[in-house]
Amino acid sequence: MTCIKLLFALMLCASSAIAQGGGSLKTGTAAVPHVPEKGSVERKAIVDALRVPVEKQLKQPVIFKIDHLKVQNNWAFLTGRPQNSDGSAIDYTNTVYQDAVDSGAFDDGIVALLRQVNSKWKVVQYVIGATDVPYVDWDKKYRTPKGIFIQ
Repeated sequence: MTCIKLLFALMLCASSAIAQGGGSLKTGTAAVPHVPEKGSVERKAIVDALRVPVEKQLKQPVIFKIDHLKVQNNWAFLTGRPQNSDGSAIDYTNTVYQDAVDSGAFDDGIVALLRQVNSKWKVVQYVIGATDVPYVDWDKKYRTPKGIFIQ
């Protein structure tokens, strides 16, 4: 068998194994969007990266009730709600959101876009309390895969 035929045969076997689930792709680099499993290292890393700026802004500890989380090509998009560790609602008194809460122009949800750089998740953009769809152009603005967003 010539080297070219051998190389082609090896490539064919490898791609077949991956397509049948026998191979794996590096975390965050999948060609198709995926949902990180609850309790997975990937999910924890994404949420922990988001927690840092949110806790700093809200000046209180938070957990997230996640409604949507998808990852593709080192990008992650998350929607949910920041909550207290017991699952109760965040108190927005004395935060930058108090005026919006008082005027009724506040939704307690969060949307966030993160990117994995050098195996570490970094927050690119997040918005708390939006009453519109702030991520409507994030795929174009940040050149992200469209598949991570809510369809």
